[in-house]
Amino acid sequence: MGKIIAIANQKGGVGKTTTSVNLAASLGVLEKKVLLIDADPQANSTSGLGLDVEAVEIGTYQLLEHANTAKEAIVNTETPNLSIIPAHIDLVAIEIELVDKDNREYMLKKALDSIKNDYDYILIDCAPSLGLLTLNALTAADSVIIPIQCEYFALEGLGKLLNTIKSVQKVHNADLDIEGLLLTMYDSRLRLSNQVVEEVQKHFNDMVFETIIQRNVKLSEAPSYGESIINYDASSKGATNYLSLAKEIINKNS
Repeated sequence: MGKIIAIANQKGGVGKTTTSVNLAASLGVLEKKVLLIDADPQANSTSGLGLDVEAVEIGTYQLLEHANTAKEAIVNTETPNLSIIPAHIDLVAIEIELVDKDNREYMLKKALDSIKNDYDYILIDCAPSLGLLTLNALTAADSVIIPIQCEYFALEGLGKLLNTIKSVQKVHNADLDIEGLLLTMYDSRLRLSNQVVEEVQKHFNDMVFETIIQRNVKLSEAPSYGESIINYDASSKGATNYLSLAKEIINKNS
C-alpha cells in the first residue's frame, strides 16, 4: 500500500517545495518508489526537477479535470525511483472550474486511486493557500507534513492550518494524520532560530520531527539547476538533512 503525504502550509516561503523535491529524491535514493505531485500553480517542484514548465501538456490540471488518467500524467525524472506529475500555470484556473462540480474535494483522491499501490510514497506539494487545491490534497492524503520556518512569525497561521486539517478530518477524510511538523531554515547562530525550535517542541512535542532542516546555500542553489539536492551536491548539509528526514519517515512507517 502506498502512502500519500501532503506537504502543506498556507504561508509561502516556508520550504514546502524544497521539502517536497528533496524528500522525494531522498526517499528515491533510499530505494523507495516515489511519485511527486506538483499541486502548486507556481510549478516550482516541476522546474526544480529539471522539467520545462511551458512544455507540460498533461499534468495536475488535467488530472483534477479527469481529462487524463494519473498514468498518462506521470513523467520520469533523472533521480532514481522518482517520477512526477508536473504542473503548469493553467492550474490557477482549476479552483474556479471545479467550484460547481459535485464532490469537487475528491477529484484528486479519485484520480490517484488507480496508482496508489504502484508507489511506496506519493508526495503532494501543495499551493501556499487553503483553497480547493490544498483541500483536494488533504482529502487524498493519508497524512500531512507541515514545514515551519525558524523565524519570527513561525507559528502565525499554524492554528488556522490545524483547524483546516480538523475540518477535513471531520468532513472529508477521517483518516488524515499529521505525519509531523518539520522545522526548516534553521540557523544555529541565531537566538531566534533556537527560540522557535524550543517553542515548537514545547507546544507540539511528539508531533515534531527530530530532523531539523538547516539553512544551506546549496539547498537554495539546486533548484536553479533543475536538480534536487541529492543530484546537485550529495555531500552538502542540505542533502544530509533530507536523507535523515527520509529515514525518519521510513522508520516511522515500517
